[in-house]
Amino acid sequence: MGFDVHAQKGFVNRGNLYRMKELMRRARQGDRITLAFLGGSITQGSVSSQYTNCYAYLVYDWFVRRFPKTAFTYVNAGVGGTTSQFGVSRVEEDVLAFRPDFVIIEFSVNDDNTDFYKETYEGLVRKVYGNRFAPAVLLVHNIFYDSGVSAEEKHREIGAHYRLPSVSMKPTIYAQAASGAIQNREITPDDLHPNTEGHALVAEVITDCLDQIYRQMDEEEQPFPMPAPLTKNAYERARRLQNDNCNPICEGFTADHTLKKYVNDMFRGGWTATEQGAKITFEVEGTEIAVQYRKSVKHPVPVAAAVVDGDEANAVILDANFEEDWGDCLYIDTLAHHMAAGRHTVEIRLTQTQEDDVEPFYLVSVITA
Repeated sequence: MGFDVHAQKGFVNRGNLYRMKELMRRARQGDRITLAFLGGSITQGSVSSQYTNCYAYLVYDWFVRRFPKTAFTYVNAGVGGTTSQFGVSRVEEDVLAFRPDFVIIEFSVNDDNTDFYKETYEGLVRKVYGNRFAPAVLLVHNIFYDSGVSAEEKHREIGAHYRLPSVSMKPTIYAQAASGAIQNREITPDDLHPNTEGHALVAEVITDCLDQIYRQMDEEEQPFPMPAPLTKNAYERARRLQNDNCNPICEGFTADHTLKKYVNDMFRGGWTATEQGAKITFEVEGTEIAVQYRKSVKHPVPVAAAVVDGDEANAVILDANFEEDWGDCLYIDTLAHHMAAGRHTVEIRLTQTQEDDVEPFYLVSVITA
């Protein structure tokens, strides 16, 4: 494809490398190391030919080959179609529970380039970087290859504030595609998800930066302490409410206790309803409230409304009919942002059903912070 990653500059923020160097020194000594990858569909490995061809596994393989004395554990917590708003609410269960020594965070094509996602991303970064096991953190910024759109600008502000090493596809793969040195369809079928060849290039950009750190591994560096938040930081303590950790009042909603089999088996642990007027009511604490529900490619399905503190005038419509065709979507609607701190009620009720509905309304979770 005429692409030389080593001639490019993917290491867009060197940051403080104390934790990365400590990680590599431990790996060289043969310590057991857990490598975790948190992100959206690209991290999950979407459209790569098999899971061992996705960028995350290829980065894991770099560690295995570079440090042959070490036993590595691979944790892929990628979930397609999800943002850092969801990531910060699930990172404890899906990543930190494994006590990772190294975490890649990748949400730049899932988040919008707004202050809202800058704040949710900061909450996620703080929750991972501030974990008591002190993992090394590497930020990865993917991009839309047709438009160059991503949330990298806002995400890099967070990365710079916390002095975290950051890797970008914008000055590397995207620059080569924009110049015509490589053709988009050689690396992606839809200008977003890398194919097998594209995943190999993403991994190469990352491992080239890891090689740079490897060469500096024995150069001493002082740890960087956790700084004060850059944003209002309302999301660092975000949590998900599902049927195993809360007791809402259910009137026509039924808890789904089907066992969750794997990390992206997401339509589990929630509640379903089919009858118009069915409602479920939560009491929550905090300043941020969002609801997560299934948008289905099968039509028709019910429509619901979500009301906070009885404010019917500002009810949020939860239309579970998905207009895309790539599969059911784990969708988030934000109900409240920077509201007054304290206790609040959230009522979700079905407002529109049809006799020929093909799926129930599926409420996956309520997210609070």
